[in-house]
Amino acid sequence: MITVSTDGSCLRNPGGASGWAWVNHDGTSSSGGVASATNQIAELMAVRAAILAHPGAEHLQIESDSQYAIKCASVWVAGWKRKGWRTASGSPVQNLALVQGIERAIAERVGPVAFTWVRGHVGNEFNERADVLAGKAAREALAGRGTAPETSAAYDVLF
Repeated sequence: MITVSTDGSCLRNPGGASGWAWVNHDGTSSSGGVASATNQIAELMAVRAAILAHPGAEHLQIESDSQYAIKCASVWVAGWKRKGWRTASGSPVQNLALVQGIERAIAERVGPVAFTWVRGHVGNEFNERADVLAGKAAREALAGRGTAPETSAAYDVLF
């Protein structure tokens, strides 16, 4: 089994520089940032990046301190898809391109993907490391060294 911790960071929510990160429990990691997003977008970007970075048949366990990201990826997505990407109240799904990107990444991955919620900021080594990397990526994006386009329309293209 591969275990990966993910996290997102937003320096000013909403619309501030944001960063995402994943940390594999084997020590490898990746992160990136955008000039303008939300904390929810950053959390979803981290989950999607972790799935895409770990292809194969081995079980992938993703640990996240974001119940929103976990529920988007594993609980709500089936109902949203069934309802034409609408919520229970009939409104459009927020962050749709990212949610669909995660759903597609899971569907295309040979091995299973599962999620575990972990409490953030309580000393979990890998969650803390992902938090530090996501924060660093957000600060780099603020300084103009982001790794993805900054407009929300660009998310549709990327994800």
